[in-house]
Amino acid sequence: MYVPSSSLSGYSVAMNSLTASFAARICATRRDLLPIRHRPLHRFTIRRVATKLRPPRIVCMAEPYLITKLESAEKTWKELSVKLADPDIVSDPKEYQKLAQSVAELDEVVSTYRRFKDCEKLLEETKALAKDDGNDEDMVEMISYEIDSLSKQLSEHEDKLKVLLLPSDPLDARNIMLEVRAGTGGDEAGIWAGDLVRMYEKYSERNSWKFSPVSSSAAEKGGYKTYVMEIKGNRVYSKLKYESGVHRVQRVPLTETQGRVHTSTATVAIMPEADEVEVVIDPKDIELTTARSGGAGGQNVNKVETAIDLFHKPTGIRIFCTEERTQLQNKNRAFQLLRAKLYEMKVREQQESIRNQRKSQVGTGARAEKIRTYNYKDNRVTDHRLKMNYELTSFLEGDIEDAVQSCAAMEQKELLEELAESVGAPAG
Repeated sequence: MYVPSSSLSGYSVAMNSLTASFAARICATRRDLLPIRHRPLHRFTIRRVATKLRPPRIVCMAEPYLITKLESAEKTWKELSVKLADPDIVSDPKEYQKLAQSVAELDEVVSTYRRFKDCEKLLEETKALAKDDGNDEDMVEMISYEIDSLSKQLSEHEDKLKVLLLPSDPLDARNIMLEVRAGTGGDEAGIWAGDLVRMYEKYSERNSWKFSPVSSSAAEKGGYKTYVMEIKGNRVYSKLKYESGVHRVQRVPLTETQGRVHTSTATVAIMPEADEVEVVIDPKDIELTTARSGGAGGQNVNKVETAIDLFHKPTGIRIFCTEERTQLQNKNRAFQLLRAKLYEMKVREQQESIRNQRKSQVGTGARAEKIRTYNYKDNRVTDHRLKMNYELTSFLEGDIEDAVQSCAAMEQKELLEELAESVGAPAG
């Protein structure tokens, strides 16, 4: 193909820059390709001129549903950014803050999407370059390495975008009330409930969370009939929400004289903390009585009625608080726990509705759902949702992070599938 000399000089400058940048980027990581055999620049340039006359079509590498969501997010981001410059918005601090927050939430999505598009464009141009330079072995190897590198980057960008597009759980940042209740198994169930309490205390310590007892009822042979603790820290609910359900243990109890393996259960409930605005309690629905706490705490708790017995008529929830030293403190604790229980009931109903819609495998609210079996004979913990096993000894020492993260990953996968279905395309 004939190329005018005036055009050739311009293309030579551009391609010289491109070649130098390309070689520097490759050779920085591939020392084995040095030294690169010199080649006439004009031969390379002329062929690229022909390519310039036929610009490569950029083919989207991601699923169509993902691009649809991303384009919508980018459009929204642009519209909100324009509104932020509106004098009427600027003069309204409340509205401005609301819009600024919305823009900030989309910033990472849009910036990652743009990096994704730049990477995709560069990949297609590199593939076109490979077709033009099939006879130069050094350049072919360099280009092949670049294509592999760009393909990996593109895949990483796409994976990140999928996660960024997932709806976040508004409760994830909250502190929680964790309740362990002995189930079937008699005295052994109470002992097992105590073991679970210690497991969650150790897990909290690993995460630098603060925990404190709210209410408890000791079992005769050890452990607890019920135990409620408050756990405060960074994104507590986001991790412990997967612990709700029935925890089954198979072991020879301390109370067993003939060495037989017993099966006992304890139920765990995770309740995100709720404030007074979110849960309104009618005083007419409450029966409140006081009693002496007894136990440690000095003469005050034994002589003065510091314990609180609270009964919520509509739900039948009864809370007996004795952990604090004064009646007022126990009363506040009792109402705090009641709000958390009522809020958890509302959240559980919503989660049940969502789970029924998408057939979720990761339970985050159903108390009757058997989630794990702890087998002492085989030193094994089986998570029935994940169909995975863990080592029992370390698990009971609070090393449950792998199981928590696996539950989070499974839920993320379900949400991605739901996201794909919402726009009528299969997930990859």
